Amino acid sequence: MDEIAGIYGRDVPDLEATVQLGIASGNLIQCSFPEQADEDAIADHELLDRIETYAAGETDDDFRDVEIALTVPTDQRTVLQTLRAVPYGESSSVDSLVRRTPGLDPDADDSPETVRAALANNPIPIVLPDHRVDGGYGATPGPVRRRLRAIESIE
Repeated sequence: MDEIAGIYGRDVPDLEATVQLGIASGNLIQCSFPEQADEDAIADHELLDRIETYAAGETDDDFRDVEIALTVPTDQRTVLQTLRAVPYGESSSVDSLVRRTPGLDPDADDSPETVRAALANNPIPIVLPDHRVDGGYGATPGPVRRRLRAIESIE
């Protein structure tokens, strides 16, 4: 990934959305879907190219090689790292994420809430694929989430 820190963004027609990325020290730190990219956002970035190709259905890119940096609470970070392992074209339930996430107790009442909080606060949708979790708990906006699930043939 480009080592240049900054804000990158462009319209992605197949998502019917603008995708904006925040990069710091060569790590992806944010992915968002603003109405339009920031005025100073740069449109040229290899990850935006990959997202556009993925959105067009031309690749089954899972973005696992993208270097990320997370500034979220440790329990949420662990959930998001587990989420990253959900394969392209597959979905997961909240309960399944609870069972697979190290440090979460499947019998504890607060474990599903920890997963839902991690999904809701996901700073890097698409790369951390909250759209693959059934129930719509993620940070990805509804229309984009539905499109991502359709691209991956997730019912």
